[in-house]
Amino acid sequence: MINNDKTLIVITGPTAVGKTKLSIEIAKELNTEIISADARQFYKELKIGTATPSGEELNQVKHHFVGHLSISQYYNAYMFEKDALRVIEDLFASKDFVVLTGGSGLYIDAVCKGIDYLPDVDKETRKNVKHIYDKQGLAGLRKILLKADPAYYRKADLFNPNRIMRAVEIYMQTGKNLSEFHSLSKPMQRPFKIIRIILNRPRQELFERINKRVDDMIEQGLIEEAWDLFLYKDYNALNTVGYKEIFAFFCNHYSLSLAIEKIKTNTRRYAKRQLTWFKKYNDAEWISIDQPGEKEKIMRTIDSMA
Repeated sequence: MINNDKTLIVITGPTAVGKTKLSIEIAKELNTEIISADARQFYKELKIGTATPSGEELNQVKHHFVGHLSISQYYNAYMFEKDALRVIEDLFASKDFVVLTGGSGLYIDAVCKGIDYLPDVDKETRKNVKHIYDKQGLAGLRKILLKADPAYYRKADLFNPNRIMRAVEIYMQTGKNLSEFHSLSKPMQRPFKIIRIILNRPRQELFERINKRVDDMIEQGLIEEAWDLFLYKDYNALNTVGYKEIFAFFCNHYSLSLAIEKIKTNTRRYAKRQLTWFKKYNDAEWISIDQPGEKEKIMRTIDSMA
């Protein structure tokens, strides 16, 4: 049964669109707290390269699931679903609204409608799949996935090595494919209202913001941060845009200028994949935030939908 007095406000959108600033403003307006659904910001060692909210921003509104893990810890969307729902339930004991924000669509879906249980993969299987990736690249993994699970292959993000490796790991571990696991469960109805708001900007403006963010990260010390993490470059948490390109520079695969350009290119591609994912949210309200009055637009949307 849905409690119409309790509402989860989901504020999402592509990377660099401006989610952090607006989510803090909305949470302050609603006198509530923020659940982070940005999988890259879960890890305390990753700060600059993941655009983690600053100390000042974290002090303005309490954030949950920012820097709560170490890069050595295994974590997935199923685990996040259980953890986030416990925090949301606790917050709803005293608050009518909770803000969920981030750009990781899978983790947002886990909270809003549930995610299929997937078995843990042992270290040996994970090591074997990583070896295939290292030797054959994404092409090798895609070949295995196409044969093992053509249904998932047709809808998978084929440029996301983490997702492809995970699908191959599940198959190698269990002999079953992701599509079989997905067919075993249905979306859960949550006992609270959900309002989805997707922030967007004109494409050129968004890309300019992405490019500037990367330049800012370099100035803030991304190269030094990556160097401190270089020994752990094979950890799954570090197989992400911003770090893997700098690691390639350290290994003399790229010049520094090319590595920075690749971070910008790969981040823009990631933003486009995010937008594609968000288009499946038929009940979401899209808000362009390239004009003044963004907070007021969002509050009007919340008032009309709450």
